[in-house]
Amino acid sequence: MKTILIVDDSQTMRRMVKISLQVFKDIELKEASNGLEALEFIALGNIDLVILDLNMPDMHGKEVLEFVRKHFFSLNIPIIVLTTRGDEECRQTILKAGASSYLTKPCPPEVLARTVQKLLYLPNPG
Repeated sequence: MKTILIVDDSQTMRRMVKISLQVFKDIELKEASNGLEALEFIALGNIDLVILDLNMPDMHGKEVLEFVRKHFFSLNIPIIVLTTRGDEECRQTILKAGASSYLTKPCPPEVLARTVQKLLYLPNPG
């Protein structure tokens, strides 16, 4: 069983991500509505992948990404940044900061699912 943490201040967006990933049977989905909550989940362990928004009120997604990449217990967790920022400069900055993948909203559900599948080495969904 793989555990995915969805981090977005928008409940609607978290719901859309969950729907996109319901094709996978053996995953557990956890939700965080801000960066600090996300760091708590990550620090407690057992997170296999993070889907992270950038624009959040208390802690920017880039700060979360940088924190995760600086600590040995979370260094190798794949992080998919899912954001409305579609500019190439932001994309390059985030990838250089350690994101595993960079997707822009609105993201087709099959693209998100395929990205998760690739990063977690999941079998093809039923």
